[in-house]
Amino acid sequence: MLEFRILGPLEVVAGHGPIRLGGPKQRATLAILLLNANRVVSVDRIADDLYSGATPVTAVTQVQRQVSELRKALGSGAGIETRPPGYVIRLEPAQLDLYRFERLVEEAGRSDAQATELLTEALGLWRGTPLADFAYEPFARAAIERMEEMRLTALEQRIEAELALGRHRELTAELEELVAENPLRERFRAQLMLALYRSGRQAEALEVYRATRETLIGRLGIEPTASLRELERAILAQDPSLDSTEARPVEPDRAVLVLPSDDDRLDGLLAVAERLAAPDRELIVARLVSDEGALAPALAALTARRKSISVGTRAAAFTTLEPGADAARLATAHGVDLVLIDAPPGLDADRVPGDVATLLTGSPADVALLAGDHRQAEGDIFVPFGGGEHDWAALELAAWLASKAALSLRLLGTRADPHRAQRDASRLLADASLAVQRLAAVDAEPLLAEPTAQSLVAAVAEGSFVVVGISPRWSHEGIGETRRALIRDALPPTLLVHRGPRPGGLAPREAQTRFTWSLQT
Repeated sequence: MLEFRILGPLEVVAGHGPIRLGGPKQRATLAILLLNANRVVSVDRIADDLYSGATPVTAVTQVQRQVSELRKALGSGAGIETRPPGYVIRLEPAQLDLYRFERLVEEAGRSDAQATELLTEALGLWRGTPLADFAYEPFARAAIERMEEMRLTALEQRIEAELALGRHRELTAELEELVAENPLRERFRAQLMLALYRSGRQAEALEVYRATRETLIGRLGIEPTASLRELERAILAQDPSLDSTEARPVEPDRAVLVLPSDDDRLDGLLAVAERLAAPDRELIVARLVSDEGALAPALAALTARRKSISVGTRAAAFTTLEPGADAARLATAHGVDLVLIDAPPGLDADRVPGDVATLLTGSPADVALLAGDHRQAEGDIFVPFGGGEHDWAALELAAWLASKAALSLRLLGTRADPHRAQRDASRLLADASLAVQRLAAVDAEPLLAEPTAQSLVAAVAEGSFVVVGISPRWSHEGIGETRRALIRDALPPTLLVHRGPRPGGLAPREAQTRFTWSLQT
């Protein structure tokens, strides 16, 4: 049985040792299939990833050749099947090191007694940066960041398990190193504060908090999370609960990241974000401006607006020459469940604007673009649904919003087309409805319409929101014809959703060490 390794440079190992793979395109094809193991990947998607959107006219032939040569290199144990509209690599859980990592972390979550040993074994599977040989390939960047984040989360859990065993003195040096390597990761800092305090080093624990606050304010203009501030207060008060090994370090706060392009767009975004965040998430609202002169007014506007926001909110503003890249960095650093931005001008063109494309490619979290202003009138949330990966992300966001706002959810699919021998979408909508009912306790009513943009716009006209996945070919064809029709009218307001590798807003906390998660699971 072949063993595939992606928690480091890509390797394939057979019983006799490593298998020699072909050139960069063949290796990249295998990496793309492994990142989507046991799921069909379309030929178009593979071609887009292989050629970074600059797909040649011979793309289909090129992909077929790469898969054929890959099958020859791997032999009969390859498990690469042809499944319309592309290919799927079938793997058993033991064949992929990523799957073994996830299984060990899940087992650790169910066994306090063996948590440290299981998490140590899981972390031992890492051989450096995951897919290190593809670090500069656009298709791999978000996946690499996601896997690195999973490793850090598992490391936090292992340290938490050791703190529960009273090993605070032994952990101090390791935590100091981790804080230096990950200065914006507040949970490591919280664990270090707790370890120092339990070691009788209260002043040093408080110094860690002071340094944390200086770092966050200096780099992002943002205060520490409420949970970290509460830990500081507990240390100042010498709260007896901190001495108990049953007291756990600060859990990371879940958050929604809001990035308005200007002050006028802020209220529309917050009308959506506040509903999603309440009551168990905070908002992080950030303005990324192009010049220093706009910095103070932007921060002043955010600070003033913060006072009227109904959920816990942190705000920041800073200058940037690369807003898309910096937005993705914020999403990565703060472990957010969703990035919410306003739809920029030109989104209905044949190409997605460059900064937005950079964010969509680089964000580990789902990204939603809001076109139109949120109206106060209540109505159904409509989800045009075709079953693509971004459609599932849109459905999850819509279910999340419906559950928070007590709104009804309607799934929109196409009617049958006898001339093309195509059945209607009712079976697909039923599958989606069952998934929503199981995981979000939200009823989803199906609705069928003619397969035209005009019919779609007419069907959703009386809704409160439309939530729709971006076209799977967005990188070189734009958002898609039906999405263009929706955002041109923007009545009702439309949320256009791009799926990221990080679990979304409905995912339980334990899903944070899983590479993929969706309503389908």
